[in-house]
Amino acid sequence: MKFLTIMAMFFSFLFAAVNINTASQKELEKLPGIGPKKAMSIVEYRSKQPFKAIEDIKKVKGVNQKLFNKIKNDIEVTTDKKDSKAEK
Repeated sequence: MKFLTIMAMFFSFLFAAVNINTASQKELEKLPGIGPKKAMSIVEYRSKQPFKAIEDIKKVKGVNQKLFNKIKNDIEVTTDKKDSKAEK
């Protein structure tokens, strides 16, 4: 039974969504269809304006609806403010 619990925790970690507000360039590159150039564009965009919703990633040059459809289940958006409130 412990083995199943450990395996469940391991697989949930593997399939955790990528937070597009905090992910590194390398983490973003693991998303399907996101290479180094698009990952850098995402990082540059969010440095000026953090994402408020996953759909906002379509505002980044090179991220169209087709690419968004590929990655939408693999990404999430949280902000530091939300995270710090959750910890209190």
